[in-house]
Amino acid sequence: MQSLKHYIKHPSSTLAAIIQRMSFLFPNDKLYLKILFRLRMGYKLDLDNPKTFSEKLQWLKLYNRKPEYTQMVDKYAAKKYVANIIGEEYIIPTLGVWDRFEDIDFDKLPKQFVLKTTHDGGSYGIVICKDKDVFDYKAAKKTINRSLRRCSYKVMREWPYKNIKRRIIAEEYLKCIGNTDLVDYKFFCFNGDVKCCQVISGRDTTMSIDFFDKEWDHLPFHEPRIYPFSKEIIERPNNYDEMWQLASKLSKNHPFLRVDFYSIGDQIYFGELTFFPTSGFGGFYPVEWDYTFGSWIELPSK
Repeated sequence: MQSLKHYIKHPSSTLAAIIQRMSFLFPNDKLYLKILFRLRMGYKLDLDNPKTFSEKLQWLKLYNRKPEYTQMVDKYAAKKYVANIIGEEYIIPTLGVWDRFEDIDFDKLPKQFVLKTTHDGGSYGIVICKDKDVFDYKAAKKTINRSLRRCSYKVMREWPYKNIKRRIIAEEYLKCIGNTDLVDYKFFCFNGDVKCCQVISGRDTTMSIDFFDKEWDHLPFHEPRIYPFSKEIIERPNNYDEMWQLASKLSKNHPFLRVDFYSIGDQIYFGELTFFPTSGFGGFYPVEWDYTFGSWIELPSK
């Protein structure tokens, strides 16, 4: 009943969800994105004169397609790419790589580990094992296999994901100091110019999303999703300046790139590279920030 009320109250988002499920009926990327954008963002996608961050990300999906982008978003291949630029010491150790869930030898994995599919975006295809003795292998298999069948390119037309080899990797589990949650530091970068850091905290409790500038001043906007600002004071990490510098190095020569890190004590770990946060359908609130972020992207020639 609750779902039915939601569908009735939000017809545009409901129709968008239906179209996404039927994405195979839309072979033309441009037409598909125009339809989806209008339904999800509430205004017409202007590809001739894009101004907002959301519009420009759709433009980049269509017209900025470089071969190296596939390696950069591949959760396994990206490790080598990033290590060549900033160093191996920032890379989370890989415990194994497999083509199928059935190929994983769990006896050789430690008590704690993280499984990820290499080709999927966002939080899809991620399974965290904090204790192998009580690990739900059946649920993990279901999550991983569902992700292996999913194609981010078909659903959101994010071209870098189109030709990634679909694999499963296991990584070392990152242990936080004390009882704190693992915090994500996501740097929004524009051709090497880092503008702000998105901080996601409370994943194990009440998730919150906040943005900070280089001086760690809290910025007065957020993504128009259900996640609020943190009610707790978010402490500036000791290595914040170093993460900022690393993000700048990794994002040079790219119109837009989000560079993600984790920080545990004084150790920085690379998370992932993202070209299209929320696939370019997130936006910002207040909406003028969508235009501000958009002004920071200098589009290349087609």
